[in-house]
Amino acid sequence: MDIPPAYINIDMLIGVDDTDSPKGMCTTYLGAVLARRLLREHMRVHEARLVRLNPNVTFKTRGNAAIALDVKGDTDLAFKIACSTVEELADFSCENTNPGLVVVEESLNSEFYWRAVRDFCEIDDAINILDLANARYRGYKNRRGLIGATAAVASEFPDVTFEILTYRKPERWGTPRSVDRESLFTAQLTTFPQTWDTVDQDNDVVVCVPHTPDPVLFGIRGESPSWVMVARSMIKSENSEIEQIWISNQGTDVHLQKGEIGELKEGLSYFVKGVVTNSPKTGIGGHVSFTIKDGGHSVRCMAYEPTKGFRTIVRHLVPGDIIIAVGSYKKGSINLEKMVVVELVNVISTRPPLCSTCNKRMTSDGRDKGYKCKKCGKHANTPEIQKMPRKLEVGWYEVPPTARRHLAKPLCRFVPYL
Repeated sequence: MDIPPAYINIDMLIGVDDTDSPKGMCTTYLGAVLARRLLREHMRVHEARLVRLNPNVTFKTRGNAAIALDVKGDTDLAFKIACSTVEELADFSCENTNPGLVVVEESLNSEFYWRAVRDFCEIDDAINILDLANARYRGYKNRRGLIGATAAVASEFPDVTFEILTYRKPERWGTPRSVDRESLFTAQLTTFPQTWDTVDQDNDVVVCVPHTPDPVLFGIRGESPSWVMVARSMIKSENSEIEQIWISNQGTDVHLQKGEIGELKEGLSYFVKGVVTNSPKTGIGGHVSFTIKDGGHSVRCMAYEPTKGFRTIVRHLVPGDIIIAVGSYKKGSINLEKMVVVELVNVISTRPPLCSTCNKRMTSDGRDKGYKCKKCGKHANTPEIQKMPRKLEVGWYEVPPTARRHLAKPLCRFVPYL
């Protein structure tokens, strides 16, 4: 008589989303815990994915992240363990926390992922896809988390980055984090550009340590698992509970699409080419605005106060410059994440000419009457024209790390859109 195996070895993808809240928890922490619980049941976890979705979704907690685990093992047991983990760790007390859990044994069409990262999806859209795939799934409360969980298991990464996330011991959650500041700056100095956004050197600010009461201690982003581990090994901090390296779409600009002025859709992210029509103005709060146009349409561009020195760059634009504005379109404005100066116009200044006889600066002789030397009375009709130096060069400019979105690609790993 054949003895049945302890479990059936099946490849599956497990997706989880919307388990956190502003008061605590973190979906990546839950995913890291889940991975270890599956390993204890002798399942294999081939890959852990951190999947960032449309950053403009209204109901996001922080970075609109879902997770997916690539696992080999018993699907029924994995689903049971995943449900138990979500029900134990998710912050159900928060009104806007609506977890979703998905387990699929076949790859889903990536079209849903691309919609979720570049546009908006509905709960029913996700459920229809899951039903067609005969997926195991469970949605809690209003089930909104099924959108992100489905997108996570449908994700494809043409470009990948990595992040090691370290998580605090539960008894320390909500207390001040203990991470040596100097070691963070040393880690970035040593490993940049293979890692980035650990700190913001120009503004002397630590970036990788959150200030929210969630389980994350710090996270290091980079080009490979080995590089993030090199940086991580240099950081001195309180002891972590667990650590997980995630493969991710962070820092890849996958949320962007080409846009045309006059056809931009609220809540989507674009790169848009246009001609600057007015000198940038600094408004209340230090926010800088200007307008670009293409044909008969125009759109306002905004560099908000948190972008710090990036605003100084924006202020150097003049009417006639051609740029590509990169960012999300919200409330009639493109909120700049970066920009490229494609072409600079010549800035000309005029002043009265020098008298060729006296070598003194002439003065105006009246409207449309040219210029006159006060000393010798000599006349001239043409002013002196001077080309002014520009403080900008053609090329890309970005916001500092303190203002960078998770999906935005830093210039240190940049491939231009030109």
